[in-house]
Amino acid sequence: MTKAPGRLAPFAALSASYFAHIGFFNPYLPLWLKDLGLSLLVIGLLTSVPAATRLFAPYAWGTLSDRTGERVKLLRWGAGVALIASLGLWLNAGTAWLAVVLLLMFSCTSAMAPLSEVAIAQAVSKNGVLDVRRYGRVRLWGSLGFMVTVFVAGAWFDHFGVRHFPMWTSLTLLAVLTSTWFLPDHKEAGHAGEKSLPVWPILRQPPVRWMFAAAFFHVLAHISINVFFSLYLDSLGYDKTTIGLMWVVSVLAEIGWFFTQGRWLPRISLPGWLVLVGGVAVFRMGVTAAFASSVVVLAVVQTLHAITFAAHHSVNMALLSQHFPGRLRGRGQALFTVVAYGSAGVLGGFLGGLLSSTWGLASVFWAAMVCGLIGMLCAVRVWRLQRSRPGAAG
Repeated sequence: MTKAPGRLAPFAALSASYFAHIGFFNPYLPLWLKDLGLSLLVIGLLTSVPAATRLFAPYAWGTLSDRTGERVKLLRWGAGVALIASLGLWLNAGTAWLAVVLLLMFSCTSAMAPLSEVAIAQAVSKNGVLDVRRYGRVRLWGSLGFMVTVFVAGAWFDHFGVRHFPMWTSLTLLAVLTSTWFLPDHKEAGHAGEKSLPVWPILRQPPVRWMFAAAFFHVLAHISINVFFSLYLDSLGYDKTTIGLMWVVSVLAEIGWFFTQGRWLPRISLPGWLVLVGGVAVFRMGVTAAFASSVVVLAVVQTLHAITFAAHHSVNMALLSQHFPGRLRGRGQALFTVVAYGSAGVLGGFLGGLLSSTWGLASVFWAAMVCGLIGMLCAVRVWRLQRSRPGAAG
């Protein structure tokens, strides 16, 4: 088992607990909503609510963290409020009530990911440059947390039913809140002259615009996995334990990537990696659409998660650290979350619900393949812009 260095151990614990929460919540929320008797369209709309909070919450929290430097205190507040809001899931008070509870919960938790990523990136950076090897060693604990809960929750729900979903939500958020109290509680030092720097001039740079566009379409493709994968396998007759195992396969591949990414990332330019992950995403979505009835094929293609998620994530974190340094880091990370995960999540959940209701769940993955192709073409544009710069390599 990989040991996180002592100074980074609290960040590893935060990553593990946060992704342990995500590890059961994202795969099994659609199945819980289905168990409540809701239609695919309503499920698609409700799973869009968490994504909708990413349109405003990350930037609001990110701006506050940049101005105050109090990232750890904000993480504690966010985890605490989310835990209290999660108690609303214990009441079966209708669709509107569920939407409100999810809105309150994710207005806090959707901001925790960028805040924690900024805190981790700050801890593992050297001279303002992200150390991808150390980042991977911390981030893999998040993957381990995800893997444990997605498998254990699947087995639990198979034996006891998904009616215990609210209990799992509250317990995992309690773990997140607990982990925030072990983080070093210090205010980030001020950066002279940076406090009032705007982010918009950076966003107007063509490489940054195309990077955000590539991320939007790539994540839009990945919504098929995040929201509809468990429903798709359930419709094909897979039990919840097997569904959980398919998620475990993907996370094991993800862990392998995070553990070894320091060896692979330097071999290709960061924009080159964006093109590669886009191409792999096109292949993954197409095979999932066509051959998901084969458990062997499905298990093999799930290993591509190492590239389509883990590599994509690390490459974008490195690019964001380059483009948004210092006190711009929180807002840059938050804007990326808004564009890539907020906008894509809302649109993907809504359109996926419409497609699956009309043409079946396989159609969602065919559409995801097209989105992945568009994302890859945007990444090609980033790569070409980088090559056109004087002195640029590869």
